[in-house]
Amino acid sequence: MSSALNYYVYILTNKNRTTLYTGSTKDLNRRVLQHKSGEGSVFTKKYNLTILVYYEVFDTYEKAFIRERQLKKWNRAWKEELIISMNKEWKDLAEAWAE
Repeated sequence: MSSALNYYVYILTNKNRTTLYTGSTKDLNRRVLQHKSGEGSVFTKKYNLTILVYYEVFDTYEKAFIRERQLKKWNRAWKEELIISMNKEWKDLAEAWAE
């Protein structure tokens, strides 16, 4: 999934979809696996945010950073619409990565 030339903005949730977390990274695979193993941020560990439900790919860090900041300002309804546009069933897009 990840490439050295790409940057990612992603959204995680928990099994009950009660909390959303938006982050950015250069290595989406590694970062999501960190969240799944409890090595991600304190916030994601506290709320058990381990399900990758959305991501976007960018060619520069600056573009990814700007998009992350934009999404963090969005209300939950807008984020849910964005997630559904890519992942109608809210499946874990990284489910196979841990295998």
